[in-house]
Amino acid sequence: MENSHIALSTLTPGFADPVHDTQRVFRTLLDALSRPGTIGIVDNVLPEVRASRAARAAFAALLTLCDYATPVWLAQADTALGSALRFHTGAPLVDEPQDAVFAYIHDASALPALESFALGAAESPEQAATVLIRVDALNGGAPIVLSGPGIQHSATIAPLGLPEHFWRERAALAPLFPCGIDCYLVCGYELLGLPRTTQAKVN
Repeated sequence: MENSHIALSTLTPGFADPVHDTQRVFRTLLDALSRPGTIGIVDNVLPEVRASRAARAAFAALLTLCDYATPVWLAQADTALGSALRFHTGAPLVDEPQDAVFAYIHDASALPALESFALGAAESPEQAATVLIRVDALNGGAPIVLSGPGIQHSATIAPLGLPEHFWRERAALAPLFPCGIDCYLVCGYELLGLPRTTQAKVN
């Protein structure tokens, strides 16, 4: 009992108001995917806890999207994050990226090949993975011009810290549509959506 009490007392807290906070974060996530290039902000929904290294936006997104039926893959070991996800959402953690519905990459330099994630199938593209990648910043990097649904003409982003192979591999997956993966770039409380329908041109 004492060990259980210690584990519970050190657990990373989730949402203070699960119903309203989940709805709020979900709207932010949906808006980010439906309007690529637009930065969403997730704030005032999580307490300041230093136990997990995960970006706040990533943790909030996983709390919102995950449940017992959505396996999660963590590219880098994070005991605090894994324990919090299991406790608050019931989501199982898996050892391989292809088994995950959601994945979190804390160190973008260690991002595996995008084709290693579940890409869905023609008859069930919704079974593709959603990948959250922490970057050093959402601006300050090389300009990337986005076009496609949700963008009136074009939008320019400049995330800092993504490996070069990310954009090449993402472009290679485009002919597989409707299969593919959706991504969120996260940094602190901010996030940016990159749905599989968005084309990206590196300047």
